[in-house]
Amino acid sequence: MHLYSRLPLEDVEVKWLIQDDIPSIHAWVRLRDGSRIRFHALHPRPPAPSESDESLWRDAELLLVGQTIAERNDPTVVAGDLNDVAWSPTTKLFCKISGMLDLRRGRGQYSTFHAKYPMLRWPLDHVFVTEHFTLVHMERLPEVGSDHFPILVTLRHNPTRAAENEPEKADSDEREVAEETIEEAQDRHGEEPV
Repeated sequence: MHLYSRLPLEDVEVKWLIQDDIPSIHAWVRLRDGSRIRFHALHPRPPAPSESDESLWRDAELLLVGQTIAERNDPTVVAGDLNDVAWSPTTKLFCKISGMLDLRRGRGQYSTFHAKYPMLRWPLDHVFVTEHFTLVHMERLPEVGSDHFPILVTLRHNPTRAAENEPEKADSDEREVAEETIEEAQDRHGEEPV
């Protein structure tokens, strides 16, 4: 996993949140005006025959990061190949738990996988933001040799307009489901072949 930035990265941490062989990158990004935003780069284990028989590991990682975001009021961006489609219950729950906005909502599907098979494409690569941002531009870029298409997103850090966005919030049942998913993954850590 690689993270490159034209803006300075501060307090960069590589963490193995759920499984010892699945890293994620967490950092502060220093903007040109001097303010800082939180950035989480994720690529959880896909629920695929060659990777894992179940989605527990992916779901728990997404929900754990979502809980962390909800505990703070920092301007935050989450991006990566989340190995989940935008309409799945887990992605929807992540948005509710974290209070983040899905930039695709109301704008289209932006299918990014599989770049080689036009008839079988899914939106697996995501960018989520807190209400501190407004979207300037978003597009799927041309194929670059990967099995995923790149996504280009231009954001404006605009905390004064945060009240214009209304992210969905998780209710108590949804928070309990998230907590149970995380606890199950943590309890089973090391039991599952990776």
